[in-house]
Amino acid sequence: MAGIPQPVERLIEAFSRLPGIGPKTASRLTFYMLRSSAEEAEELAEALKSLHEGTVFCSRCFHITSRNLDPCGICRDEQRDSSKICVVEEPLDVLALERTAQYEGLYHVLHGAISPIEGIGPENLRIAELMERVAREHIGELILATNPTLEGEATAMYLKQQFGDSSLRITRLARGLPSGGDLEYADLTTLAQALTGRSEL
Repeated sequence: MAGIPQPVERLIEAFSRLPGIGPKTASRLTFYMLRSSAEEAEELAEALKSLHEGTVFCSRCFHITSRNLDPCGICRDEQRDSSKICVVEEPLDVLALERTAQYEGLYHVLHGAISPIEGIGPENLRIAELMERVAREHIGELILATNPTLEGEATAMYLKQQFGDSSLRITRLARGLPSGGDLEYADLTTLAQALTGRSEL
């Protein structure tokens, strides 16, 4: 950009790569940081640095956890029903479902959904690890809580096919969720109803 110092331009470009941040918002954020104190900027930089240094994915369910707490707190909780696994696309979906206080089982985070258009196949997700978990642990029910989008539905059907020959109970969240939406944006009542009213797939 003409007339803009390179450090400013670099931060605008960095912000604009974030999901949901367009060029205008990226510019506003950058100029806000430019006006803020050096301490505030350093605090943001330190938070971003510690995000990667102090956070890992749980070796069991692939949800986020502290580097010094693996497996994560949910997997370690002996009060939870270890015979149920709720399969979600992203860690944000775990947080959304936990806020309902309606689910007492475990989770498995795929880190995405099958999307041939974007070049994302089953091998790019944590599906192999899920299959190993089901074979290794005493799982009675698999709750497929992928998003009600084309990609989420394709992922759910793929998982259904993979476990089709087993005696495993496979359910899908009830249709209280709007088609084309994301779990993280659903309100608590809708999410709770979807969990309670899940059906056989």
